[in-house]
Amino acid sequence: MEVLRRSSVFAAEVMEVFDRSPTDKELVSQAKALCRDYINSRLIQAGVSWSKPEYNAPVPGGKLAEVSTILLRLGDELEYIRPNVYRNIARQLNISLHSETVVSDAFLAVATQIFTAGITWGKVVSLYAVAAGLAVDCVRHAQPAMVHTIVDCLGEFVRKTLVTWLKRRGGWADITKCVVNTDPSLRSHWLVAAVCSFGHFLKAIFFVLLPER
Repeated sequence: MEVLRRSSVFAAEVMEVFDRSPTDKELVSQAKALCRDYINSRLIQAGVSWSKPEYNAPVPGGKLAEVSTILLRLGDELEYIRPNVYRNIARQLNISLHSETVVSDAFLAVATQIFTAGITWGKVVSLYAVAAGLAVDCVRHAQPAMVHTIVDCLGEFVRKTLVTWLKRRGGWADITKCVVNTDPSLRSHWLVAAVCSFGHFLKAIFFVLLPER
């Protein structure tokens, strides 16, 4: 009961910032809360059984919950377009999941490559899909603690790379505009743009992660 109470208080505090201009710290907290929600959804979808730690899910009906729903919806479309791109991430990167440093470095390297040519909501969705795909790999390989590592890495990447961009758009709620009065074909177009070169990102990162010869 205490865990549920703390979760509700956390979610309420995170949601309050939607009524004003969010700070850097608040945007990062929201990013991590959204990441946990996205990962949990993908673990359930994959039928992966794991012992879940305290989980701060967005309060149903709140603004953060709406953002999470939209993010997952766009993620569904993105993963539908390229069903194999966001699965078996560890195998595609040829990395071990037993080292926190290796997992962190691999995720941050992929994240950096995704946003090399600029920031779009399509690429943000792609970032979350990569995080979730890697988290599923970790849990399947008996490394559930790595989920926390991935969430923290995403939060750190948001702090360093995406916070300024998010502030200019008024925060995470801006993603809801991606599905309001938007033609599905047009929405698919910008999602395709987010994944069409993802294979090249993976190839590039593969060579970046190779040990020095």
